[in-house]
Amino acid sequence: MSVTRPAAVVVLAAGEGTRMKSATPKVLHELCGRSLVGHVVSAARALDPKQLVVVVGHAREKVSAHLSQLDPGIRTAVQHEQNGTGHAVRMALEELGEDGPAGTVLVTCGDTPLLTGRTLQQLADTHAADGNAVTVLTAEVPDATGYGRIVRESGGGAVTAIVEHKDASEEQRAIREINSGVFAFDGRLLAQALGKVRTDNSQGEEYLTDVLGILREAGHRVGAAVAGDHREIAGINNRVQLAEARRMLNGRLVEDAMLAGVTVIDPATTWLDVGVTYEPDALVQPGTQLLGSTHLGPDSEVGPNTRLTDTRVGAGATVSNTVAQGAEIGEGASVGPYTYLRPGTRLGRNVKAGSYVEMKNAEIGEGTKVPHLSYVGDAVIGEHSNIGAASVFVNYDGESKHTTTVGSHCRMGADNMYVAPVTVGDGAYSAAGSVITKDVPPGSLAVARGQQRNIEGWVARKRPGSASALAAQAAQSADEAQTAATQDAARAASRAPSESPSEAAETTRSTEGATGQVPAEEG
Repeated sequence: MSVTRPAAVVVLAAGEGTRMKSATPKVLHELCGRSLVGHVVSAARALDPKQLVVVVGHAREKVSAHLSQLDPGIRTAVQHEQNGTGHAVRMALEELGEDGPAGTVLVTCGDTPLLTGRTLQQLADTHAADGNAVTVLTAEVPDATGYGRIVRESGGGAVTAIVEHKDASEEQRAIREINSGVFAFDGRLLAQALGKVRTDNSQGEEYLTDVLGILREAGHRVGAAVAGDHREIAGINNRVQLAEARRMLNGRLVEDAMLAGVTVIDPATTWLDVGVTYEPDALVQPGTQLLGSTHLGPDSEVGPNTRLTDTRVGAGATVSNTVAQGAEIGEGASVGPYTYLRPGTRLGRNVKAGSYVEMKNAEIGEGTKVPHLSYVGDAVIGEHSNIGAASVFVNYDGESKHTTTVGSHCRMGADNMYVAPVTVGDGAYSAAGSVITKDVPPGSLAVARGQQRNIEGWVARKRPGSASALAAQAAQSADEAQTAATQDAARAASRAPSESPSEAAETTRSTEGATGQVPAEEG
């Protein structure tokens, strides 16, 4: 079967979607990093149609602005009043030319995000191969309750009618093949038939499905193409269906990743956006969300409990219990646990950003470590330096952000504050507790802290009767008792009489006699 390139694809996105109960137009709700209508547009673009028209109506300014940002090649047609699907398609054809485009025109809905380009291509190809005036995309479902049934003629398989559930006979209700609301038309015949659609129905609207009967009565063939997976045609009308669609689409994305060589430990707790890319032998731990344009390099390990948005992870890097947005993590880097990388953060090879570290707009050179409990904002740090615990890069003066530069091979003490703009030269050291407000020359030791001063008795005077005061009093009493005991021992020792040398000798002789020791006889 040859591949058919449609003359146009029309996407119906004019409805309000009241069941979503939202100020956001239904087609702009997101799942897996893309709006509902964005998913449909992506599927349509897979067919490379000559024209792509989206019919807008409710909140058309918001929807049109989103579409122009999504795909500048999209044309929009406005349905000022929602007078039915047939009326919406008529507005689209007027945008393309009153006679309708020559060739195949596909009509689909803006709230069917699971529909794939592969299935739309199958519809277009079946339509062309069978020579139909219109071809309906159908699906066989386990439970067809509430759906329009596809009634076919015996033998040939042509579609004779689409019967709504409420109008169907018992025999027709047993049919499991249903209408998806997605069609392929001959463009010129569609334009002619739309002019004959009437509004004498309970809703007073122009139904697109009436075109099928009009074309069939005119002697044209109406056919069908059956979708391989009935879940693709599911429309989104409320938040429950939105969540179900998200789960199904996420399952596809996770499966694609695993088939491409990514190890996903727990697919049930792993969530991917459609823009995520990866390389073989990446490992994803449970509880991980990979969003936006995030990329995983080979042999990288991400998770558990990690959310990365628009973040690149280099080969062999590990990222644990981390939130990152708009960051670059270099090869072999170690991030986490409990780390926050904000936009503009770039970590070089083998960098360590440890526990409870936050970084923003910071460039960290190869091999440098920021191990724990620090904030690094608007900073450039060179290679193989170490930033001590509890360091803060003070980048904001109340009006503007300023940059701190720390050179390579620096050893910075714990509890340092760098008041930007300030520069620390290569090979410099700093003392713990320093507030760095002036540039530090290369190879220097910066000491910027006040001398310690102890004010004795302050707690007893300022917080009398408090737990602290009582604890201090007890400690002081114990110290005083120990001091007194030491002094008493010293005085006792000073009063004891000392022995003369002759007395000591006599004592020694007495001891020797008592033990029976005698001098050896001379020979």
